[in-house]
Amino acid sequence: MRKISFVIPCYGSEHTIEHVVEGIRDNIREQDDYEIILVNDCSPDHVWEKIKELCRGDEKVKGICLSRNFGQHAALLAGYRQCSGELVVSLDDDGQTPVDEAYRLIDEAASGTDVAMAYYPNKMHNKFRNIGSRINQLMAVQMVGMPKNIINTSYFCMHRFVLEEMLRYENAYPYLPGLICRATKNIKNVAIDHKEREYGHSGYTIGKLLGLWFNGFTAFSIKPLRAATILGCLCALAGFIFGFVTIIRKLVDPNMVIGWSSLVSLIVFIGGMIMLMLGLIGEYIGRIYICINNSPQYVIKEKVNVWDKEVEDGH
Repeated sequence: MRKISFVIPCYGSEHTIEHVVEGIRDNIREQDDYEIILVNDCSPDHVWEKIKELCRGDEKVKGICLSRNFGQHAALLAGYRQCSGELVVSLDDDGQTPVDEAYRLIDEAASGTDVAMAYYPNKMHNKFRNIGSRINQLMAVQMVGMPKNIINTSYFCMHRFVLEEMLRYENAYPYLPGLICRATKNIKNVAIDHKEREYGHSGYTIGKLLGLWFNGFTAFSIKPLRAATILGCLCALAGFIFGFVTIIRKLVDPNMVIGWSSLVSLIVFIGGMIMLMLGLIGEYIGRIYICINNSPQYVIKEKVNVWDKEVEDGH
């Protein structure tokens, strides 16, 4: 009998998480064992009380409460460190990732795919979230090496060895697409019907999306630094050409008045580019400094039904 672990980060899902858990119970096959790990990412509502209630009624449901909001990816890693299943399914807590289609991902993974990832032909997110998803997809492809034909989503099933490789990353600023691509490129998409949100709205704000993107291209790629180098070279080349043309024009026409406005514009442009590059380098150095100081991915405040594996607070 194989065991399947379902890991669900919870934020603002007081009214939906029970339906998600019931959906898993109703659709699990008789020949499979399972566990459900619910991670409260310091939600402002009463979802932790709901999680404890679910845990009291079923020992297969485990609850983890983080001390503050660390973000979806850190919450998932907290849940992954509790997993004991051969296959691990990650899904959302809002009911939009249909649990009744989880076996489409599980069966694809069991057939030899390392990571089976859902994609939605018709997404039910709002326009803002869809734009954020497109940017995240572009970044995953360009920065961390996600295969171009793979649509990156938060609903996926992976093998145990992929999870163990992901858990080797213990620094702050985790980014799951980068961790997955470090472990394997054997990833396949499975078409899944996306559901309407049952209650509330997405917890991703502009600030959280920007933080997620920064995690992706500063923690798992040096391409921004290479782009900065190329851009700096181009600016230097443009400045050299501008100066050379100015000298030639002055030699041809000694009475020509050199334009101060163009010179000031050039100085402002180059100065702005220098500040941009310094800011980018500073972002990398700052994150290195934080990682050296062993800043935690997450801190666990409380846990329920967690006996088989001790969780180290501050991992």
